[in-house]
Amino acid sequence: MGPGAREAVFAQLADAGRAEQVAQRLTDGIVLGVLDPGERLPSEPELARRFGVALITVREGLGILRVAGLVETRRGREGGSFVVRDDVEHRGILTARLRGLAQVELSDMAVYFGAILAGAAERAAERASAEDAANLAGWLSGADFSTAAAARTNQGGFLLELAVLSQSARLVREQIRLQAEFGPLLLLGLAAESARVEVADLDRRIVRAVARGRGARAREAAGELVELLARRLLAAKNRVERGGALDEPHAD
Repeated sequence: MGPGAREAVFAQLADAGRAEQVAQRLTDGIVLGVLDPGERLPSEPELARRFGVALITVREGLGILRVAGLVETRRGREGGSFVVRDDVEHRGILTARLRGLAQVELSDMAVYFGAILAGAAERAAERASAEDAANLAGWLSGADFSTAAAARTNQGGFLLELAVLSQSARLVREQIRLQAEFGPLLLLGLAAESARVEVADLDRRIVRAVARGRGARAREAAGELVELLARRLLAAKNRVERGGALDEPHAD
C-alpha cells in the first residue's frame, strides 16, 4: 500500500467536531484494509491533530469503534488502540450501509466518483514524469489481486496513488474524501474473481496510458473501471434487498 492510502484515512475532516465522522473515517480504513489487523492506531493527541478535531471528539469516536468491536484498547507501556480483525462485523457494517442507500443514490455517487477519477487519470497522463509512471507500474505489478480482501486493499491504494500523480491538490483532496466516503462500498464489486481480473487489466491500461502521455485513453479506462465496479455494487445491493449474502464470489 502506497502512502496516499494512509493519507486518505488520516486527512482532516471537512466538518470538524463530530465523533461520528472520526469513527466513520477509521471504520472505512479498517474495512478497506488500509489499517491492518493488529495495527496500533496513532495516539489520541496525534489523531486529534491529524483530523483537526478536539481530543474529546477523538475519544468519543474511538469509543464508538470499541462498541462496534473494530478496535480494542490496551493499557501499559505498549498500550493504545489496536485494530481488531472481524470479517463478520465488517460485512455487517457494509450491509447496513448498503441497505440505507437507494439505488439512485449509489448510482449518483458512482457517477461523481468516476468523474473525479477520470479527471485525475487524464491529468496524470499529462503531468506525470516517466519515473512516476514507472514507479506506479512497478507498484501495480507487485499488487495482490488473488483474493477479494487483498484486491480491495490494493485497488484502493492504486486509485489514491493515481490521484497523487495528477499533481492537482484539489483533485487529490476530492479523491481522498470520496474514497473515504464511498470506497469501501464501491470496492465490494471485487468479490468475484472475474471482476478482479478485469479490474486489474483496466488498471494496467490506465498505467500504460499514463506512461505514454495519452490523457484521453487514461480517462476512458478510468471511466470503464468505475462503471464495472458500480455494476457489481448495484448487483450486491439487489442481493441484500432480496435477503441474500453481501458477497457472492462466484456470481457473474
